[in-house]
Amino acid sequence: MSLLGPVEVRALAEKLGIRPTKKLGQNFVIDGGTVRRIVRVAEVTPDDVAIEIGPGLGSLTLALLPEVAQVVAVEIDPALATQLPLTVAQMDPEHADRLTVVHADALKVGADDLPVLPTALVANLPYNVSVPVLLHLLEILPSLRRGLVMVQAEVADRLAAAPGSRIYGVPSLKAAWYADVRRAGPVGRNVFWPAPNVDSGLVSLVRREPPETSATRREVFAAVDAAFAQRRKTLRAALSSWAGTAAAAEEALVRAGVAPSARGEQLGIADFARIAENRPRR
Repeated sequence: MSLLGPVEVRALAEKLGIRPTKKLGQNFVIDGGTVRRIVRVAEVTPDDVAIEIGPGLGSLTLALLPEVAQVVAVEIDPALATQLPLTVAQMDPEHADRLTVVHADALKVGADDLPVLPTALVANLPYNVSVPVLLHLLEILPSLRRGLVMVQAEVADRLAAAPGSRIYGVPSLKAAWYADVRRAGPVGRNVFWPAPNVDSGLVSLVRREPPETSATRREVFAAVDAAFAQRRKTLRAALSSWAGTAAAAEEALVRAGVAPSARGEQLGIADFARIAENRPRR
C-alpha cells in the first residue's frame, strides 16, 4: 500500500495550485503512521462501508481503501474532489474501484446524495465545523454503527466529557444522544501540513439507542440548548423561557425527578429526555 508523505502532499498541492485555507479547515496529514493508526483504532472490517469527510489529497483515503468494502468520500473543494480518484488510481489501482467521491458540503449532504449507506465514519474532520458535521451525520445516517474522527483536542475533550466536568456541555450531551463517546488518543501537530496552531485528538463513537422517551430529539435538544445558554444559572432559572415561566420549569423538573436547583452540567442525556417529556404543554 502506497501512502502520501510530505513530498507527495506538497507536490499534489502545487499541481492543483492549492494553498491550504483556514476557511475550509484544510490541514493535510503527511504522516503514514498516523493514518494507519486511525484506521486501526477505527476497527473497521472488510464488510464496512466507510464515509470520510474532507478527504483532501487522500492521505487517510489510501489507508482506508484496503481495509473496507467501500469508501464514500465527501469533499467540498471541487479541485480536490476531481483529483482524489486520479491519485488513488495511480497509487493504489488494486482498490481504486472501492472509492466513490461525492462533491458536496458535508453540512448539507443527505442520505439520498450517497451511493450506499455507510456503516462507519472515519475522518479527519474540518476543525472549523467538526461538531455540526458530526451531529448532522449521526442524525441523517442511522446506518452508522461506529466512528473514529480526528478533531481539535479541545473539541475531543468536550465531546467525550462526562457529567460534572467543567468542559461538559452541549456537544457532550448531543453526541451522547446517538453514541457512547470516548477519547481515543492524542495526535501531534507535526503530522499535518501546514502544522495547525492547536493540538488534535481522536474520538471514538459506538452507536447506541437514544434514551427511551416520548419527547422527540428536537425537543430534547431544545431543552439542552436552553439549559446551557445560561450555564451558571440553576435549571429552574435557565429553563424558564423554554418552559414559559420559572414555575413551569420547576414543575417539569420535579416531574422528571430533577432538583430545580441543579445545573445543566450535572445531568446526563436521559435526564434531559425526561425533562423534555415533562415540559408543560401550552
